[in-house]
Amino acid sequence: MKPLKTALIYDFDGTLARGNMQEVSFIPSIGMDIGAFWAEAEALTQAADADGILMYMQLMLRHARDNGAPITRETLAEQGREVALFEGLKDLSWFDRMNAFGAQYGLDIEHYIISAGLEEMIEGTPIRPALTHVFASHYVYDENGEAAWPAVGVNYTTKTQYLFRINKGVNNHWENERINHFIPDEDRRVPFDRMIFLGDGDTDVPTMKMMHTKGGFSIAVYDPRSNDRDQKKVYSLISEDRVNFVAAADYREGTALDLIVKGLIGRIAINSGTMPAGL
Repeated sequence: MKPLKTALIYDFDGTLARGNMQEVSFIPSIGMDIGAFWAEAEALTQAADADGILMYMQLMLRHARDNGAPITRETLAEQGREVALFEGLKDLSWFDRMNAFGAQYGLDIEHYIISAGLEEMIEGTPIRPALTHVFASHYVYDENGEAAWPAVGVNYTTKTQYLFRINKGVNNHWENERINHFIPDEDRRVPFDRMIFLGDGDTDVPTMKMMHTKGGFSIAVYDPRSNDRDQKKVYSLISEDRVNFVAAADYREGTALDLIVKGLIGRIAINSGTMPAGL
């Protein structure tokens, strides 16, 4: 039997990497304090009654131009190489291990990102070759290759649409007709019950909840260096029936997260009838 497509879907900031990607290189490059940048973005968002993702992206454009260094794909990709990935990711061992584990159980594991962060920065990270597709915010560029305007802003509620894009095999932001077109469950590329979503907090709650109610699985992760209050906030998602599991964002072999995801892959194999005899 042909291996069944199965999706591991990740948020990025706080899930695969520590903090926000813009804080590592971009904000320091314009000579701003991290807190001051986000405070300015929030003030502009409220004043304009706007979407916070689009406003922070526009603020990045403005400060970069004022600093004499307009944003390009290349500069963002270079900054993405400096993002602080969690343990077990940079060498791609997590992805290789999950792919091999899934193959043992008759599953073809694919890896997706759904993020409010910048696609161009994610493209520059060491993990990009392991990813099937990245759904994230990004810019449109002018004839000089400089970022001109936010093309896509992925916020906490629009994230849910990308589960349907993965479900139906639509790997772009613009093709809406195929998303709205009825496709029988058995003909969809990746059914919801063969999806596992990993996120880190409030901005992922709608996605986690939808995944949970659609028959898929959701895992809330937290920075191993975070304080008890932050960890308790994530654990509360279990008591509120929004996620299936909580674990530290440590992607090395033998960690709690490693064992949880392998367990869920095994459960998917059993439910899908691909579990080999004797395993």
